[in-house]
Amino acid sequence: MPFEITDELIKQIEELILKQDNETLLGLLAEEHHADIAELLEDLNLEEATYIIKLLDSEITSDILMEMDEDDREKVLKNLSSKEIAKELDELDTDDAADMIAELPEERQEKVISKIEDEEHKADIKELLKYDENTAGGLMAKELVKVYENWNVLKCVREMRAQAEFVTRVHSIYVVDENDKLKGRLSLKDLLVTSTKTHISEIYIPKVDSANVHDKAEDVARVMQKYDLEAIPVVDDKNHLLGRITIDDIVDVIKDEADKDYQMAAGLSQDVEADDTLWQHTRARLPWLFLGLLGGIGAASIMGGFEDLISKHAVLFFFTPLIAATAGNVGVQSSAIIVQGLANNDLKGSIGERLFKEFSLSLINGLALSLFLLLFTWIWKGNMLTSIAISISLFSVIVVAGIIGTFIPLFLNKRDIDPALATGPFITTSNDIFGILIYFWIAKMVLGI
Repeated sequence: MPFEITDELIKQIEELILKQDNETLLGLLAEEHHADIAELLEDLNLEEATYIIKLLDSEITSDILMEMDEDDREKVLKNLSSKEIAKELDELDTDDAADMIAELPEERQEKVISKIEDEEHKADIKELLKYDENTAGGLMAKELVKVYENWNVLKCVREMRAQAEFVTRVHSIYVVDENDKLKGRLSLKDLLVTSTKTHISEIYIPKVDSANVHDKAEDVARVMQKYDLEAIPVVDDKNHLLGRITIDDIVDVIKDEADKDYQMAAGLSQDVEADDTLWQHTRARLPWLFLGLLGGIGAASIMGGFEDLISKHAVLFFFTPLIAATAGNVGVQSSAIIVQGLANNDLKGSIGERLFKEFSLSLINGLALSLFLLLFTWIWKGNMLTSIAISISLFSVIVVAGIIGTFIPLFLNKRDIDPALATGPFITTSNDIFGILIYFWIAKMVLGI
């Protein structure tokens, strides 16, 4: 049965902690998955969560800590000594250990690293800390199974057994030369059906996808997603095998990217969560709200320049929200399709081809909507000339908004700026301003004022 975190369970655990009934508490948590325990700890206060972390064995608490929300984990780590944190790190793969250490203040990182007893594990963690967290080097783990091409099958199996002891999951067996340069991968089936005296060089598969240690995390994610890889080896510029990236790390990258793009599209300038502080939420929201305010001021100023036109044809004022909203909607639709295509790396053709396609689509949509609006306005107000002016304006606004919504994310992507920026208030505000300007300018021209 799934582990249910109820108010009764939390109350029971709090009472056991208060009584220091460790035996009952251990029995209650003994069979539970570390992810469930991590979720439970997030519902307890800091002292209670720390008590359980110190009570349980490091073999499970290390996994619990990695499953916890980053903010909650940071608070718990503050309550642990450097030696206690080092014990947790000893149980983690190098990539997770490096991630956990990176969350600590710089002055504490060295203290914790110095307490790690396994010298090889310590050296690997220190190496990983040198890489940017958003690169393949920052994602990779040092744990892997590798064999040398000059080994025979018998020696290969013996060495693999020794290496596999330190690897949580063996996704692939990598083949290297005497200089540790990646040569290919080894099929377990071929290994099992081949004579023990056969050399690995005769049976390994030379074709293997790999990532450079400096590749961007999202680029690695695209490769693994495209080829359905469970793991990918990481090499340096000279093709030396350095580590591997597994699918669980890539899932985290994809989720983080999706969260970031969603928040940017919603007008949040930085990553925030529901339980972040008031100040953090203010910093994330205020810049885009300020941009929207400036856009509104700009639109109001434009309308002020057409005061005579509005005073003589007041009906134009009533259609201003419609024009602005349509411009924003069309722009967001266009940019969303482009951003999605860029994210999935399946966008084909040049910028010119994309703009032409969007221009054609905008012509069709604009024609349909403007004809409907022409008929509606004429029936409502009975003034054909005004109806024509409003309809032509809507048609023009739709075409321009579609082109802007297509061009901006493509332009941002060419400049190595996150194109998701173009799906939020930025594109909506810019299209509002252009829409209002085009609307009143065309209306003025058609009505002859």
